[in-house]
Amino acid sequence: MNTTHCPSVGPARSPTRRRIWVLMNSEKKCEVLCSPANKPMTLTVEQSRLVAERITEDYYVHLIADNLPVATRLELYSSRDSEDKKKEKDVQFEHGYRLGFTDVNKIYLHNHLSFILYYHREDVEEDQEHMYRVVRFEVIPQSIRLEDLKTDDKSSCTLPEGTNSSPQEIDPSKENRLFFTYSVHWEESDIKWASRWDTYLTMSDVQIHWFSIINSVVVVFFLSGILSMIIIRTLRKDIANYNKEDDIEDTMEESGWKLVHGDVFRPPQYPMILSSLLGSGIQLFCMILIVIFVAMLGMLSPSSRGALMTTACFLFMFMGVFGGFSAGRLYRTLKGHRWKKGAFCTATLYPGVVFGICFVLNCFIWGKHSSGAVPFPTMVALLCMWFGISLPLVYLGYYFGFRKQPYDNPVRTNQIPRQIPEQRWYMNRFVGILMAGILPFGAMFIELFFIFSAIWENQFYYLFGFLFLVFIILVVSCSQISIVMVYFQLCAEDYRWWWRNFLVSGGSAFYVLVYAIFYFVNKLDIVEFIPSLLYFGYTALMVLSFWLLTGTIGFYAAYMFVRKIYAAVKID
Repeated sequence: MNTTHCPSVGPARSPTRRRIWVLMNSEKKCEVLCSPANKPMTLTVEQSRLVAERITEDYYVHLIADNLPVATRLELYSSRDSEDKKKEKDVQFEHGYRLGFTDVNKIYLHNHLSFILYYHREDVEEDQEHMYRVVRFEVIPQSIRLEDLKTDDKSSCTLPEGTNSSPQEIDPSKENRLFFTYSVHWEESDIKWASRWDTYLTMSDVQIHWFSIINSVVVVFFLSGILSMIIIRTLRKDIANYNKEDDIEDTMEESGWKLVHGDVFRPPQYPMILSSLLGSGIQLFCMILIVIFVAMLGMLSPSSRGALMTTACFLFMFMGVFGGFSAGRLYRTLKGHRWKKGAFCTATLYPGVVFGICFVLNCFIWGKHSSGAVPFPTMVALLCMWFGISLPLVYLGYYFGFRKQPYDNPVRTNQIPRQIPEQRWYMNRFVGILMAGILPFGAMFIELFFIFSAIWENQFYYLFGFLFLVFIILVVSCSQISIVMVYFQLCAEDYRWWWRNFLVSGGSAFYVLVYAIFYFVNKLDIVEFIPSLLYFGYTALMVLSFWLLTGTIGFYAAYMFVRKIYAAVKID
């Protein structure tokens, strides 16, 4: 077992890596790190200033041992009985450890790390020997002044006894000399190998997820009942009046959605782009549904680093056949003829935007020589997967979808378009986006907070069962809102619902963008240009993907609704 650690003081540069070999169940009292011949390490003025800034900005350091992230134990005392003044120790953990701390306008660096490695001993029946497995990785950070550390020529050191030591101060206005040291302590634990991640995955409060789910379910079902009752009763009345053979002229004046039956299925502008975006939305929907379901079954645990993103990338590539099929069939329904160009547009429009933004952001990370940059061979591999797997599958699905019988619309389209009356102010497209986005965003607001925390604050997100329920609620709410909005639009005798419904159904993406800006201002302390650019760049990708997903869900729900209601009335 080994860990990798060596301090880095460059501006967002890749850390200098040095392997520390730690023998199983072998104690180390004090070892000097990154200092040849036990000579103190010197930080320049620029490096000292940068370290001081990082400490004041509450930077954390994250280490890994045997695929386990390091955690700092926090012991909090809570009073249970005010009369007896009995206090109960509440043990909590936080990810990583703080780079340093401040006290009375002075800045101190944690330059000594006491590693505590917990192991579980298992008996092997064959030769009656013991197998040791690491089940927890903790650290106790300390700040020890250079003068209080005693070193020798064998990279060993002696820690000061008790509390006689003073902390290692970092003066940002001058050079600072210091040692980086560490110690290793082993403790036997009853935690088994299969449960070693429980400590890390119980750092989040599960109760708030339940409150979020119950709140979302109650709101969605309450509104579903109201909207369904109103629309179903109204539709039944409309259809019954429209199907009466007598007094047809009076009934047609009462409501307006039957008046546009000859134009409601008129192909919109830019049908190729619309079908391409919807095809990418189908790809996203299939990918997200499978990833969340598989993760809910425990197959994508946080212990498998990068498994979630890798699975999502591969699934998106292979879901191209479904995206191409749906796009091809819809494109033919919209009277499109250039299926090869449509297939190429479907395979390159959304993935091209995503790859382009990621490549530009990655160039800025490369410019800083950060270890968080995606290696160039990985970018080439993603390009090969895109053009070698996704593109052919999209063409294959598009070919079969275009050859398949188009969707059967229940009414014919008139040759001359009907004039659209002047619309009320609340039928404005932007007002519709604001109205339609509230319910889906409210259903997923709490989970969105935890997802942002997992991405930007290095937290673990593992409650995929809650996320699956939220995803189902999101699908239901988007479908309902889309149906209501398209019904109001058709009643206003506006038959240009194709693009409008797609945009309005994705209205919750606007609220996601607003929340991302709020989260950046109030939750994150990012002041530099490159980190801010990365945040808003990746946020733009999230908003774009969420808009495609919700817009596609709402579009197909509204399309089925429109076909259903026009098939239920008699058209002369």
